[in-house]
Amino acid sequence: MIKSILKGMVIGIANIIPGVSGGTMMVSMGIYDRLIHCITHLFKEFKKSVLFLLPIAVGMVIAIAGSSFGLTWLFEHFPIQTNLLFVGLILGGLPAVWKNVKGKKIRPGHIVAGLAFFAIVVVFAAMGESEGDAADLSFGLLNVLKLLGVGVIASATMVIPGVSGSMVLMLMGFYNPVLNAIKDFFTALADFDMQGILQGCGILIPFGIGVVLGIFAIAKLVEIIFEKFPLYAYWAIIGLIVSSPIAILLMGTFPALTVVSAVTGLAALAVGFVISMKLGE
Repeated sequence: MIKSILKGMVIGIANIIPGVSGGTMMVSMGIYDRLIHCITHLFKEFKKSVLFLLPIAVGMVIAIAGSSFGLTWLFEHFPIQTNLLFVGLILGGLPAVWKNVKGKKIRPGHIVAGLAFFAIVVVFAAMGESEGDAADLSFGLLNVLKLLGVGVIASATMVIPGVSGSMVLMLMGFYNPVLNAIKDFFTALADFDMQGILQGCGILIPFGIGVVLGIFAIAKLVEIIFEKFPLYAYWAIIGLIVSSPIAILLMGTFPALTVVSAVTGLAALAVGFVISMKLGE
């Protein structure tokens, strides 16, 4: 239970950071296939699926709520160490994914799949260096429908390994507004501010419904791909994992490197690598 909550927290934090893929973190920790199966078979295997998904969901909520307050501070004060920690978390899952293709015949299509998805992540990261105009989240029917659609798009991209849902939100101009809405909602909740709570619900409920719809829609497609083309899927994921650290470096803002920041950054990378391997066991 605790291990699953921790995995959910890692996924939740990854989904908050532009350039980092929550789907890649799921693969890195060895839960991607099972998570997709539980989502697509939620009603057929309800009890089993809920017991697996619930602690992960709890961890994600905890991490997203906490990240909306503390993540900005970490990136402002320790950008090198924080970014390298996530590089380590991503690369730590590579050995587990490699086991699925090790010893099996490599076809040209496998290499093409890996290189294609490698290129997709790098291109997305290069496009995501600046955020578009901030979206208007004032309450209204049109904005509710927009939030519903944005939630579908964001969650679909969050489930796909290698694609950063937060980066897609950034490109659409919804990243900072939604993150601020999450922070303001939990602040209002802590202060028992009913007006703030209702205002947050008006933003987060339609967005949340869209997220759930998007996850169910994309999960079935992913399951079919893994059933029919497993080796192509794993080679594509390898390309995504290898390219994700490059995306983080492209998306991040780094100060001048010093001996202390280099040493602590490498230590953070090593810690992230070990944590990812242990969570994936």
